[in-house]
Amino acid sequence: MSDATALVISAHSADFVWRCGGAIALHAAKGYAVTVVCLSYGERGESAKLWKQDGMTLDRVKTERRGEAENAAAALGVADIQFFDLGDYPLRVGPEAMDRLVDVIRSVQPHFMLSHSKWDPYNTDHMYATQVALEARMIAQAWGHNPGEKVLGAPQLYLFEPHQTEQMEWKPDVFLDISSVWDKKRAAIECMAGQEHLWDYYTNVAENRGNHFRRNSGGQAGGRKATHAEGFQSVFPRTVDEL
Repeated sequence: MSDATALVISAHSADFVWRCGGAIALHAAKGYAVTVVCLSYGERGESAKLWKQDGMTLDRVKTERRGEAENAAAALGVADIQFFDLGDYPLRVGPEAMDRLVDVIRSVQPHFMLSHSKWDPYNTDHMYATQVALEARMIAQAWGHNPGEKVLGAPQLYLFEPHQTEQMEWKPDVFLDISSVWDKKRAAIECMAGQEHLWDYYTNVAENRGNHFRRNSGGQAGGRKATHAEGFQSVFPRTVDEL
């Protein structure tokens, strides 16, 4: 699909890697132009390993996290990664940043969007980012916002898997087989040197979701032999001609 596009809205610069790196790599391989927007670098709250180094500064942390994210994006085949640098813990999106995000959405015209779970008591930046994504999607659909521009249609917003799913009111209704691109996701994961403690955790998540893919695609009666998968929760109804 040479004209197909997708948009990821990531609260921090590493979130897109752990949670939907497989979906990014898979769709990039299919010809999708995938755009990733990192609302922040996660420089304050998600860079503990860097802050433990002597003489560390905020600018150095941002530079390190940006480099990691750019390397991971390259490993996944991301067409465009944008850094809004809005700060984290807490993340705040003002009117100018919201308009900028709406401009990105209208420019990309994504076939689908990806962002965080609606609820995350451990990291409110995450659920705030999804509220922002929903609001920006709504504005991008409004004919009266910057009249004359091409308005957005109705792309699905998929919520990728949070940490500690049982605490997040997140219930997947889609499992995506990422076996063919797992090596790319693992390579992207290993770009995130600042959060090495999560490498094996998200490898285990992908393996467990691979098991769920096999079970829900037919199990021992003929299910696809997926080794790794990602789970997503869709926000909007899907329109179909057959089941």
